[in-house]
Amino acid sequence: MNNRDTTSNPSDSPSRSNSLNPSNSWSEDRRSDADIEEIARLLPPPTPRGLPHEQHLHHKERLMRRIDRDQADRTDQARSSGPRPARRLLRPALLVPVTALALGALLTTGIVLTTDDDAPATAATGQHDARDMKPAAALLDQISAAAGKGDAQKVRADQFLYTREKVREADLTSGKAVVSPVRDVESWTSQQPGPLRKLGLTRENGETLPINAQLGDTEGTPEGLDRPTYHWLSSLPTDPDTLLAHLYAKTPESDEAERDQAVFDRIGSLLGGVMPPKTAAALYRAAARIPGVTKLPTAKDLTGRTGVAIARDDTTFGARTEWVFDPQDLTFLGSRSYLFKDTRYGEAGTLMSARAVIDHAVVDKAGRAPAASRVS
Repeated sequence: MNNRDTTSNPSDSPSRSNSLNPSNSWSEDRRSDADIEEIARLLPPPTPRGLPHEQHLHHKERLMRRIDRDQADRTDQARSSGPRPARRLLRPALLVPVTALALGALLTTGIVLTTDDDAPATAATGQHDARDMKPAAALLDQISAAAGKGDAQKVRADQFLYTREKVREADLTSGKAVVSPVRDVESWTSQQPGPLRKLGLTRENGETLPINAQLGDTEGTPEGLDRPTYHWLSSLPTDPDTLLAHLYAKTPESDEAERDQAVFDRIGSLLGGVMPPKTAAALYRAAARIPGVTKLPTAKDLTGRTGVAIARDDTTFGARTEWVFDPQDLTFLGSRSYLFKDTRYGEAGTLMSARAVIDHAVVDKAGRAPAASRVS
């Protein structure tokens, strides 16, 4: 994975209680547990909505950023106005418990991809036979071998995994894909096993905000598939068949979501950061065993870097997801998802989401960037 450790002097390590923001205590800007419990009490269980699993993951991240921004705004307002105003619920658009496969309902209601023009793709657009798997498996075997080189890093629980990415995604609230401009996003994720109410920091457009626990995790979010720490990644099985079975077991089932695609996207969500070499190698070999995975001889990431790609078509929703790798050293460059046929969200070729990894490292302090970028 060509990871780089840029740890600072251990003496600079912040304490667990104030490492995210030394000037404020954790409790000053933590999300109100009472609000969350009130939300859960008032709402019925959500109904799964027809969105590709890759979009569910991106909408989940966007939703949590909106909640974190709202909470920060409310905290600033309370500080500037003196006595804290009476507690109020989050706005109606956010009154839905989050689950990995029920996130289409979080941004809007009534948006469903199960229309006549979204029937499963034909053999020309999305179906794959066994022959397609051979070049993909060979490429993933090479990527696995490259990712497995080197020694595992020693990442302490009081450190943070830093990631800088270029991000672009489609907003689907109007019923049509409205693609955002390219954004530069930095994040620092805590390596404490948890459960944690404060997961780290994120910085975008010059604004730094806390990353709060997942909605519904009133006691905090523990390390795991939704909060993959280096320690948790190190604990995963390194046998690819065992690892794949584990990921299928941990990925929620849905009547609408294509199961194989959901697991493929889950693996994709783990790529691009600091990772134990043995785990990275196993993930790629596990991906080679997912039906429908193919090789693309050439592809470009969000920044225009050209590489080779591993792809999979979600034939239920007409969206293709690509993982792009450097053609020389086979490091992960980024991913993108786009429509490969016309759907109600847009025409074939419409971008749904994309990210390009610019830098990743281990740092001692949240909010502190490495001295130099791995890739520019």
